[in-house]
Amino acid sequence: MEDELKRLKLRRLLELQRRLAKREPQEEPKEPSSEEVLGRYFYGRAWEVYNTAKAQFPKVMPQIERTLVEAVKAGRIRQRIDGESLYHFLRQLGLPIRLRTTIRFKDHGELKTLEQKIREKG
Repeated sequence: MEDELKRLKLRRLLELQRRLAKREPQEEPKEPSSEEVLGRYFYGRAWEVYNTAKAQFPKVMPQIERTLVEAVKAGRIRQRIDGESLYHFLRQLGLPIRLRTTIRFKDHGELKTLEQKIREKG
């Protein structure tokens, strides 16, 4: 009786080992993407400045992106980055970024662009 019980236990153990061996190896945790890393530090209009710079300077921005990500991972960047800071940083590197600018007026509690304001008066 004991021998039979031992054989059953051994058979189940071998069966479990086979099942585990057949399972696909679990994926190792992947490293976060550049956007995820930068997303933890960008706020305000930083993404707008970043995407504009990326569109205007497609050859240079991947290098700058890698450098920013490395600086964040190494702990050299500890503070959050807003759009104005990123803009000035990129300007210092020699990238004259042209941002879309709009002038808005508050008219009777409603924000209106300069174009809308001129149309109303005309």
